[in-house]
Amino acid sequence: MKLTKYEHACFVVEKDDVSIVVDPGVLTTDFSVPDDVAAIIVTHEHPDHFDPEHIAAIIDKNPAAIVIGPRDVVSQLTSFDTREVHGGDNFTIEGIELEFFGDAHTAVHPSRPIVQNVGVLIDERIYYPGDSFTVAEKSVDVLALPIGAPWMKLGEAMDFLLAVGPRLAFPTHDAVLSRDGQGFSDKNISDFADAEGIEYTRIDGETIEIE
Repeated sequence: MKLTKYEHACFVVEKDDVSIVVDPGVLTTDFSVPDDVAAIIVTHEHPDHFDPEHIAAIIDKNPAAIVIGPRDVVSQLTSFDTREVHGGDNFTIEGIELEFFGDAHTAVHPSRPIVQNVGVLIDERIYYPGDSFTVAEKSVDVLALPIGAPWMKLGEAMDFLLAVGPRLAFPTHDAVLSRDGQGFSDKNISDFADAEGIEYTRIDGETIEIE
């Protein structure tokens, strides 16, 4: 299995020549449309995760791809093949198992509306919570860890990392931070992760193999 990380919250998982694209949003300026995309998973409707132009480009190259997300997302995509999901749903897309967790975005402030959000566990290996701290309550090998957002503070990311307990974690949701801010967060989380026996590494713009 291969994992490619793009800017902000977007990444691609590839297994046996089948690709899954996760959260291609407007802050992902380095995105390159892969081949053989079976599904596009959008965790929630905020534009840093959900860019209809990215989705149209993916489907233009991969017309059989399905867009998977909560109702807030799929209701806006009437021209594409979609599937609505909620926490507790699970199914397989071309040999890749998908399991979904949670139903709500973490609150930013009482004055701000809470939108639907689903976390996703891909092939029982890679977990990404979207904009939430929903714990999958299952064994997680690789965690996409949000490290910067209006809805969180760094200590909450560290507590979430410990609660999930992956072998490997990589930072995501960090285009809102400067390079110095990313480095500050990385240093704090890395020191914490090392003490807990968890590998934490930045993989921006890289493709890694997950055995």
